[in-house]
Amino acid sequence: MYLILAWRNIWRNKRRSIITIASITFAVFIACVMRSMQLGSYNRMISNAAQFFTGYIQVHEKGYWKDKTLDNSLGSSDTLINTIANTQGVEVVVPRLESFALASYGTKTKGSLVMGIEPEQEDELTKVKSKVVKGEYLTSSDKAVMVAEGLADYLNVTVGDTLVLLGQGYHGANAAAVYPIKGIMKFPVPTQNQQTVYMPLKEAQWFYAANNRLTSIALVIDKAKNTDRIVADISSKIDTSKLEVMGWRDLMPDLVQGIEVDNISGKVMLWILYAVIGFGMFGTFLMMTAERMYEFGVMMSVGMRRKIMQWIIVLEIGFMSTLGVLAGVFISLPILTYYYHNPIYFTGASAEAIETFGMEPAYFFSLEPSLFYNQAWAIFLMVAILGFYPLYVIHKLKPVEAMREA
Repeated sequence: MYLILAWRNIWRNKRRSIITIASITFAVFIACVMRSMQLGSYNRMISNAAQFFTGYIQVHEKGYWKDKTLDNSLGSSDTLINTIANTQGVEVVVPRLESFALASYGTKTKGSLVMGIEPEQEDELTKVKSKVVKGEYLTSSDKAVMVAEGLADYLNVTVGDTLVLLGQGYHGANAAAVYPIKGIMKFPVPTQNQQTVYMPLKEAQWFYAANNRLTSIALVIDKAKNTDRIVADISSKIDTSKLEVMGWRDLMPDLVQGIEVDNISGKVMLWILYAVIGFGMFGTFLMMTAERMYEFGVMMSVGMRRKIMQWIIVLEIGFMSTLGVLAGVFISLPILTYYYHNPIYFTGASAEAIETFGMEPAYFFSLEPSLFYNQAWAIFLMVAILGFYPLYVIHKLKPVEAMREA
C-alpha cells in the first residue's frame, strides 16, 4: 500500500517529478560518458605501452632497467625460459634483444631502436604482423629488417631498399651491417612509429656480437589484473640476486603517474557536476516539502504517524532516483557500446597536434561495469544526504501550525 501511495504522490505534480528525474538522468549520462572516455583512454595507453613495447611483465638482468646497455644483458637458457613459461598465468614467453643504432640510407641518418625478435612469439604479444602495411612479415631465418613507417618516410626508403645500420655491440664490439627492407610497419604510438627497426633475434645477436644473449624476456599473460601474482610466482622460482622481474606499473611509472593525476582531475569534474545537479535536486525537495505542508498537517491530524509519513517520502525520493539512474544508464549504454567498438579518430591538424604529445590521436571508450554502478552509488549517496531535509521537517512538524501557515 505504501509503495502505491508513494508512486501516486510522485505523479501528482508531474512537472516537478519529471524535472527531478531528468536532472538525475542527465548527471548519470554525462558522468558515464566522461568516465568511459577516461578509462578507455587509460586502458588504451597502458595497452599500447605494454603490448607494443614493454609487455605487462618483463624479466631482465638486475640493473638493466636503470642502465639499458647490452653489457647488462642476460644469458639465455632453456631452463630459464621453461621456468618462466610454466608459471600459472603466463601464456607466451617473448625473448628480445634491444639496442640502438644509426639507420642510414643515402644522405639521411637517424637514431633508431633496433629490436631483435622471435617473429611468431612477438606477434603473440604486440600483434606486430597486423601492423605491416607494405611488404611481408619477418621469419626467424631472415637476414632482413622491417622498418616503422615514420622512419621509412624520413629516410625515404621502401620495401626492397637497403638499410645501413651502425652501432656498438656487446662489450664494445663494432656493429655494422647492411640489410634489405622486407616490410614497412605502422604503429599507433608516434614515438614508436618514428624510430623502430625489427630484425630476427638470431640476426640481432650476430649483429651486436651478443651470441645467445637477451636484453629482456617479455611475457604475454592471461589477465592484466594478475600481474602482481605472476610477478611474485616468477620471483620465487628464479635467482633474484641476478635477475629482476617487473610488472607494468614498475616498467611505466611515468605513465602510471600521469594517469593517476588525470584520473583525480576527472573525478573532481564529476563531483562538480554532481554538486550542480545536487543543488537542483535539493531545490526540488524543498518545493516538494513546502507545497505539501497542509497535506502533512491534515494527515497527522487524522492519525498518521510521523514514521509512516517519513517512510513514504523516502519511497518517493527512492523511486525518482532509481528512475533517473536507470534512464541515464539505458541512454548511455548503447552510445558507449557503439563508440567502444568504433573509437573516435582525429584527422588533420587536430591529429598532428595530439601526436606531438606522443599520444594516439583518438578517443577510446570503456564498458567496465564499475562505470555504471559507481554513478548509481554516487547519486544514491547524494539523495540520501539531501533527503534528510524533508524527513527533518516532518519530524519537527506541528499539525495545527502547518495547516495555518499553509
